Amino acid sequence: MSDAPGAGRWVPDTSHLDDLRAAAPDCRGCELWQPATQVVFSRGPSDASMVLVGEQPGDREDLEGEPFVGPAGRLLSDALREAGIDENAVYLTNAVKHFRFEERGKRRLHKSPTITHLRACAPWLEAELGIVQPRVVVALGASAARSLLGRSVSVTKERGRLLGGGYLVTTHPSSVVRLRGREGFRDAFDELVSDLRLGAS
Repeated sequence: MSDAPGAGRWVPDTSHLDDLRAAAPDCRGCELWQPATQVVFSRGPSDASMVLVGEQPGDREDLEGEPFVGPAGRLLSDALREAGIDENAVYLTNAVKHFRFEERGKRRLHKSPTITHLRACAPWLEAELGIVQPRVVVALGASAARSLLGRSVSVTKERGRLLGGGYLVTTHPSSVVRLRGREGFRDAFDELVSDLRLGAS
């Protein structure tokens, strides 16, 4: 096992995703495991040519234990379908594996992970990408892009073009969901579809 800070010592040295998924619930690389319902690891095949990396699980994902099953996940499914991409052939994961939130009454409101959380969880993402070895990695939003590229990223400036190492930056589906029913929703959705289509081309 790695001696790296954060999650490193909990990440097994393996070539199998099932070993990572089995080990992840025991991770204590940061404090987020305590209030979360469970770890949310990934879904998708180990030989996927495209990996989509989001920020962190949301409320629905935390409860169900699977990534991209809430409103943003449903919109992402629609975008993948419109882009002509088989969702079952894509590997879906997050930069951070536990839901960070603040309680407001009975509601749990999303809080973005800090740089410390992104760094703590990085060994998991590195291990996943090392096993899957995709042709392209799509960062959904600024937090995912920062985790993958190791620097601050302006999504509006860097989206829609392939970067070195097979990385592609686009918006997180949750930012598109927030526009639903408002002016600009269709344009934002079409831009996401276009970026996904570029990644698959």
